[in-house]
Amino acid sequence: MSTPILSRDKATGETLGEVPVSTVADVDATIARSAKAQPAWAALPYTERAAALRRAAGRLEARAATARDLIVRETGCVPGKADYEIGAAIGELHEAAALAARPVGELLPSNHVGRVSLAERLPLGVVAAITPWNFPLILGMRVVAPALALGNTVVLKPSPETPLSGGSLPAELFDGEVFQVVQGGPEVGERLVTHPETAMVHFTGSTKVGRAIAAQAGGLLKKVSLELGGNNALVVLEDADLEQAAMIGAWSSFHYQGQTCITAGRHIVHTGVADAYVAELTRRAAAIQVGDPHTAAVGLGPMINEAQWRRASDLLAGAVAGGATVLTGGPAEAPFFRPAVVTSVTGDMALWREEIFAPVAPVIVVDSDEEAVRLVNDTKYGLVNSVVTADLRRGLSVARRLRGGMVHVNDATPQDEALAPFGGIGQSGLGGRSGGDSNLEEFTTRRWLTTTDLPVRYPY
Repeated sequence: MSTPILSRDKATGETLGEVPVSTVADVDATIARSAKAQPAWAALPYTERAAALRRAAGRLEARAATARDLIVRETGCVPGKADYEIGAAIGELHEAAALAARPVGELLPSNHVGRVSLAERLPLGVVAAITPWNFPLILGMRVVAPALALGNTVVLKPSPETPLSGGSLPAELFDGEVFQVVQGGPEVGERLVTHPETAMVHFTGSTKVGRAIAAQAGGLLKKVSLELGGNNALVVLEDADLEQAAMIGAWSSFHYQGQTCITAGRHIVHTGVADAYVAELTRRAAAIQVGDPHTAAVGLGPMINEAQWRRASDLLAGAVAGGATVLTGGPAEAPFFRPAVVTSVTGDMALWREEIFAPVAPVIVVDSDEEAVRLVNDTKYGLVNSVVTADLRRGLSVARRLRGGMVHVNDATPQDEALAPFGGIGQSGLGGRSGGDSNLEEFTTRRWLTTTDLPVRYPY
């Protein structure tokens, strides 16, 4: 028997629970059950699928206090982040219930007399979802809820870092075999990708793993949706309200220890306000308390694991060796990391070019909007960027020249709404989107259907 996956409190290392590791045979059996259940699920009246999603939302609401405690301890986040995640997951379930009632076809004009030409949307079948540890509940529900609403069944594999909040908790919300969870590492994920009865793979995680999944799925001609990393930029123009800009900058880089794909890993600041902006950002960073969010009222909790803590520490040390200056913050006793502000950064430093996934704000100073746009776009990623300015017209002009799937003017880079198209380009994803009407494209396929009530004639 294989060693079970242990769920641990990220601040203390205390064991919270354990789950068995799924074998390849377990995965095959789970997918078989899911495939068997899918046609009947898709054939239900949409009202019944919608009702199941609303029941799931009600169950999550009833478990909110327990879920909050679990998410705080298993992910190392502060309670406010856990509350957001639970509320967002409930919102996704309700929006998906509404999605089940959307039209699933359209009448097309035809140049054949007597022909009725239809384009209809059909569920894909079994959707495989592989989800990360940073927002385990909402990033799972963002796939599960709309996929189920549109008649698919779902098999989900959460990160081994969050087997309870990412797997066991969402599994409690649904009845039957339309949604099932398997647990394990890369071998379990690989079987989900390669199994002949998974029609689609949705992966949220690192660009490195996403590239491998895309290669596997491409060889099988299987639909794949990837939400990957980002090295996002916050641009501060010289007319910005600096207190507002620094607050936006601090939240963009430091929230949840910087461990999100939509964290701002690059601050690009106009020379006219650079000193004042850096001073205010440094003041805010230094005031953030770091500690165990389960037992103390802190602003930031622990990093997800020591490996992530060490990687961030090495990136910071490498920048300092190259001439950068740390004004505040940096690694504390593992797994804690104080929010850091870094100046004298250059564009060739790994701290600037790589996704940091830690509470670090590197700053580069520019002399013009054009230089800012060039720096923002000089990356292999393309997820989200923000511009802060007092001139909305100027902000929109800059925003429209920034390469990425999302852009915000006068707000932080971390944004997510159930109805908004979320996703990136380049090495941040394949260009697919989740949220709102985008879910129709993600989780259905289109079929052309014609009927005619007149005799047809062909040459032979």
